[in-house]
Order: sequence, then C-alpha cells, then structure tokens
Amino acid sequence: ILMVDEKGKNMKCLTFFLMLPETVKNRSKKSSKKGNSSGSSSSKLPPVCYEIITLKTKKKKKMAADIFPRKKPANTNTTAVQQYHQQNLNNNNTIPAPNWQGLYPTIRERNAVMFNNDLMADVHFVVGPPGGTQRLPGHKYVLAVGSSVFHAMFYGELAEDKDEIRIPDVEPAAFLAMLKYIYCDEIDLAADTVLATLYAAKKYIVPHLARACVNFLETSLSAKNACVLLSQSCLFEEPDLTQRCWEVIDAQAELALKSEGFCDIDFQTLESILRRETLNAKEIVVFEAALNWAEVECQRQELTATIENKRKVLGKALYLIRIPTMALDDFANGAAQSGILTLNETNDIFLWYTAAKKPELQFVSKPRKGLVPQRCHRFQSCAYRSNQWRYRGRCDSIQFAVDKRVFIAGFGLYGSSCGSAEYSAKIELKRQGVILGQNLSKYFSDGSSNTFPVWFEYPVQIEPDTFYTASVILDGNELSYFGQEGMTEVQCGKVTVQFQCSSDSTNGTGVQGGQIPELIFYA
Repeated sequence: ILMVDEKGKNMKCLTFFLMLPETVKNRSKKSSKKGNSSGSSSSKLPPVCYEIITLKTKKKKKMAADIFPRKKPANTNTTAVQQYHQQNLNNNNTIPAPNWQGLYPTIRERNAVMFNNDLMADVHFVVGPPGGTQRLPGHKYVLAVGSSVFHAMFYGELAEDKDEIRIPDVEPAAFLAMLKYIYCDEIDLAADTVLATLYAAKKYIVPHLARACVNFLETSLSAKNACVLLSQSCLFEEPDLTQRCWEVIDAQAELALKSEGFCDIDFQTLESILRRETLNAKEIVVFEAALNWAEVECQRQELTATIENKRKVLGKALYLIRIPTMALDDFANGAAQSGILTLNETNDIFLWYTAAKKPELQFVSKPRKGLVPQRCHRFQSCAYRSNQWRYRGRCDSIQFAVDKRVFIAGFGLYGSSCGSAEYSAKIELKRQGVILGQNLSKYFSDGSSNTFPVWFEYPVQIEPDTFYTASVILDGNELSYFGQEGMTEVQCGKVTVQFQCSSDSTNGTGVQGGQIPELIFYA
C-alpha cells in the first residue's frame, strides 16, 4: 500500500504479502529445486497489487497531552496514584510498584512523579537556616531545564560536582514551592510563604513563578500588609507592586500606620512613608505610628525602650513628622507630652501655633497634600414633591461595580427640600452580604438641592468587576430632594462605574431615581 498526501507526495509505503496455501506450497517446492530450476520461469509469483490511498493531513501534530487529557487514572490504579502523590509530599524515597510509568500518559505527569522523590536523584539540597534545615532530593537535568541558575550550577563552565548543596537563605517551604513549579508546572502559593517563594524565584531566576508571586501579593494586598509589602517590593525591585502598595497606603493611611506590619519595616521604608506628601492621615496618627515603630526597633537592636533610645533609633526621621501641622489639641495632649521632644522643640512649636513671628523649626511645617476625593454622580437631575422623598426607618440602597480598584470614602446624600434640617445617617457598604464598612453620623442640609457628604471612618477598598451594595438609613425631615433620570453607567475620570438595583432597597431608591446620588472615592 502506497500512502500519499493530497499533493501526491509519498508519506509511507507499507507492503503486505497475501500468501495463499497453494502459493506457499509452490514456493516451498521452488526452494527445494533451487539448484535445478533457477533459470525456469514456470512458477512465477502472483502480481503485486498497489492501492493508492489519499490521506488528509493536519498542520498541527497532536502531543501526548492532547491525546490523553489530564484525568484521574482508572479505578484500579487510583489508590496507587494517590500513594505516589503522597510520597512526593512526604519524600518516601522510592516508588516500589513496577511499571509506575504506565500510570501516567504524559511526560508532564511522569516528570511530576519525580518531584521531591529520591528515585534517580543525583543531587540533594540542605535548605533552611541552621536548626531548621530540610534535606530535599533533586534531579539535575530537570532543574537545569527550569532555571538558568541551576543550569550554570550543574552544567556551566564553573560547575562543581557536589552531591549535596547547602542553601541557608531560603525557607524549605519556599524551595519546595519552587521545585513543584519546575517539576509539575504547578503554582502552589500560600499567604505565609509567598514572600519567601518570591525570594527563591528571584534568586534562581524563575520569572514566571516570580510573576505569579507578585500577582498573588497584589490580589491579597490590604492596609494590614501594605507597609511590609512596600519594603519587600523595593528589595525585590518590583515597581508595579511598589505602586500598588503606595495606592493602598495613601488611601488607607491611618489603617496602614496602625497595623502591626508597619512596625516590621526597615528604616529606609519608614523614611519614605514619613516623607509621603499624599498620606491621607492626621499627623498625630503618623506621630504615634513612628513611636510604635521606634519601640519595636529598640527590641530588634536589643535596646531598652527608653525615650532616649526611641529618639536615637528614629534619628533624623523624627523631623519628617509634620508636628507643626497637627491640630493644637493633638499637639498639646499628644506630642508635647510624649517626652520624645526636647523642651526647646516643644516651646518653639507652641510659639509656632500662637506667635505672629514664628520661630524656625527643624520639623516640616507644610501640611501634606493628601488625596483629592472624586465624586461619581449618577443622576442627571433632581426634584422634590409634596409626597416624597420620605424616611421612616426604611433603607435606600443601590448596587455598583467599578472597572478599576478604588477606595470608597463615603456617599453624597440629598437633604431637606423644606428648608434647613439635620439628618442622622447610617451608611453601609457590603459585598455579597458581608459588611465591609459602616458608620453612623449626622449632616446638616441647608435646604438646597446640593449633595452633602457622609464619610466612613476609613476608606473601603473596592475590587474591580464585582458588585457592591451601598445602603443608607436616614432619620430627619420627612421630605427631601431625590434624584431622577439615573444612568446605568458613569465615566468618572479613568474609572467606569456601573449601577443596578438592589434588593435591599425598601424605600424606593433604584437606578432611575432616589437617594445616594454620589459615590465619593479615591483612585
């Protein structure tokens, strides 16, 4: 059979001999008379028949992974496969069952069996600091394929033939996470080891794993860990992560400064935060955070946490705190009585507040710029009528989603349509029923159709492409302005906001009209 493709080119030639009994008999006779009848042509072979088959070829060749998609092995082998995976985790050295290769249809799966397995291992790593080491097996070829550092280590010009390599600066869990990626092409990250894994990925130049670590950190970034991640992102030279950290620290500065992680940052990061013009925080909060950091730094340096030692570890960073910009009450009841300032500094700052001729100060005396809030207005007009909008303990609510990460600082609300009045407002922000922020406050309306801001205690971080529920319960004048001609989508600067009705709304507010005309946010 001659097989050809559509263009007539030979692909493969297969020859089949169909031997009938009589033909076999004739051939056996012919072979016995080989010497006598070599020139005879009386017993000829049957003619050879050719059949041409046209094959349709595909441009892309199928790999084993395409032919055998990843799935669980047959029931008869499931227990064995699970056993091998458990051996990978526990490092039980060898795979006792014969023909284990037959359990896995692809090279990827067979390669994964070697992860953390002593079978055929030609190198071992002693990973971790003294007293906390773990001995892990490796296979030079697999490691060299996954990392240029390992390639240079094992096959480069200066390669050393060592059976055991010590790595004291990497945590065992992080090294295992990197090996799992190299062997199994799987990324397994955890919040408590992701930074150590990023360090390992950077050290051994595994860029895709490093990028995954950064993405993980960005998605888990919050005010609680932003300061620590800022310090690490600078160390690892990850500018995108650094920018994301600054966005969180600026918008949620007071939460970030009060977090435990703030006390774990290095001195250089402390200085950069104290210099920050856009910190959205009261200066007394910045001052108290710096003192907390100084106390922990004294412990790190094995110093007694006295006033003198706190001032010593703060050094020139103390003068980056803009003490003269504090409210007078905050200074008098806080910084002036902390003991961290000298008597002359305290007197000079009091004179700065009160004297016409102000003394020269070492402290920065210009207030921080902070962040300018943006307002997303969702109505094209507003109105009032004699029979609405009324408030009797019912909830006005609307759902919204954004296409970029923002920080909701508060809502803009309508006020009385019958002259000046004071309202009590309970505002709330939820995601899938979980309360993210709430506050109870009062605002005064002057009888105009303007909106009046009501703020959360701290700005709330809003992730993109997810709907959140904004709610308010008002208590005050029965009649107020209300919005109308509502829009389902509003472009506010670089942020697009979408609105939809909320099932929590029991007072009539929806997309087309009602309360909560504005979202106030930082972006």
